[in-house]
Amino acid sequence: MVPKTAFHSVTAMEATHTESATLAGRLAFLREATRTFRTTGAIAPSSAGLAARLAERLAGERHRSHRPLSVLEVGAGTGSVTRTLAGLLGPQDRLDVVELNPRFVDLLDRALVTDPALCAASGDIRIVPGSITRLELGRRYDVIVSCLPFANFEPGEVQEIMDRYLSLLVPGGHLSYFRYLGTRVLRTLLPGRAEIVRHRSVTALLTGIESRYGTGGGVVWGNLPPARVVHLRSERTVARAADAA
Repeated sequence: MVPKTAFHSVTAMEATHTESATLAGRLAFLREATRTFRTTGAIAPSSAGLAARLAERLAGERHRSHRPLSVLEVGAGTGSVTRTLAGLLGPQDRLDVVELNPRFVDLLDRALVTDPALCAASGDIRIVPGSITRLELGRRYDVIVSCLPFANFEPGEVQEIMDRYLSLLVPGGHLSYFRYLGTRVLRTLLPGRAEIVRHRSVTALLTGIESRYGTGGGVVWGNLPPARVVHLRSERTVARAADAA
């Protein structure tokens, strides 16, 4: 029998490691935000509350399904959402994690070995460096979670990404992403009408998609900045993706 104190020791060690990893992740995220804000899109990783809301559809599918699920996360950053998704994986589920930033890719690769939240599921997780619109992933997905900062992109880029997501979903699959609150007001403070027009075009594009295919979501006020989570389902979007191809 293992002494009870041994469990306390392991728990304390894991808690200390998690706190250290969280701090390191925040510092790494901030460094990359100052270097590549357009693709990083924020100054802090997604909060636990935002990660939980983004993972809602995976939690629901895992509760209902009796088969292995394929999950895709895009724009993982330092892995704050990845850890939540990993904790929801069932036997034989697969999680592919796509990340464009090579520094974040290195951090995620190391986390699969050193982070207690990821180690247990590391055999079911594949880190894929590159752009989601350029990669051949070799499978379709039951659940896709996107952490990309759409408000920073051109409308054509957002449309290309959304079409790519829809083409990767199985029929009836779920797509979840978020939109930061207050970005419209912030853009009006920046010089140049072109930036305002670009942001309005992206907002209109996403609003149109959400009005046709949305299945729920909600606001996470405890995130920095606050964010609105959006859930879509592919039952009504498969035809649109095929038409766009």
